[in-house]
Amino acid sequence: MKISEIRELSTPDLLERIDTERTMLVRLKLSHAITPLDNPQKLKQAKLTIARLLTELRARELNTKINSQISNGKKS
Repeated sequence: MKISEIRELSTPDLLERIDTERTMLVRLKLSHAITPLDNPQKLKQAKLTIARLLTELRARELNTKINSQISNGKKS
């Protein structure tokens, strides 16, 4: 999933997607433990996608925090 696609998601969709990707990663790990995957890079791609999603979520949280501090006239 590309960063531009991630940024287009709403926050609830982002949270849902994180949950879905984590579930998929667990399933991939279990499948890989039983029988090796044809493409073990899928594990790495799943981890990177989760990291991208979490990074975008954190950026939104920080942006909200900064905007609220600015609107309240506080500096930190």
